[in-house]
Amino acid sequence: MYTLSLPEMKNFQVSMKSANRQSGANNLFDALSERECGRLLAGQSTIQVDVGEVLHKCGEVIRWVYFPCGCLVSLLAAVEKNMSLEVGLIGSEGMVGTAVALGNGVSQLSAVVQNAGAAVRIESGHFREQFKKIPSLQRELDRYTHALMLQSMQTAVCSHFHMLDARLARSLLSTRDRLQSDEFHLTHEFLAHKLGVRRVGVTKAACALQQKNLISYSRGDIKILDGNGLEGCACLCYQIIKGLDRHP
Repeated sequence: MYTLSLPEMKNFQVSMKSANRQSGANNLFDALSERECGRLLAGQSTIQVDVGEVLHKCGEVIRWVYFPCGCLVSLLAAVEKNMSLEVGLIGSEGMVGTAVALGNGVSQLSAVVQNAGAAVRIESGHFREQFKKIPSLQRELDRYTHALMLQSMQTAVCSHFHMLDARLARSLLSTRDRLQSDEFHLTHEFLAHKLGVRRVGVTKAACALQQKNLISYSRGDIKILDGNGLEGCACLCYQIIKGLDRHP
């Protein structure tokens, strides 16, 4: 984990509003004035997080909240020993640690980095203090938390009713949308955790999508070859969840 120096952090704070109009910044800061951003970010840091890094464990006290600025974080619910199910995916549209905004200091899910990148890390006590003082942040996080809750509910429905091929297509498309790239890296093991299945299930589903020339997949390197075709293979849940990401 790499932490920016104080001068780098100051530059980040000064340029936050303009940077938010470009890729690589967190959209939730758009609702804040430069003064409010400065108060929220005072004494905090921007860090680089790595694939597989655990930001929160289930049942763990939340010491930090994170605003992804290029990284992607998977929220995983425990299913049984060594198995989990992704119930939320957070990129630059959201925040990791929304429970703190709701007055709960303990994480009910595990937050694991799916794709490496930058994130603004804020100490939970400082965030809670500033959250109470900034109405615009309250309103924006109320909207986002509601959208994240609906995303989790839709993902649970999807996992129960839809075939694995369609669920894998949905998951790959959601990753593409947040990273804004048709190429990314996801291991069989991580996909198995995301989808709540064993690795052999991921292998079969990925092979089915490859045989249709929708994706190429080799040693975790994924390339979407036919985005429209993959959308056709995905269940309706993809469009529903995509709409939630654009919460008003």
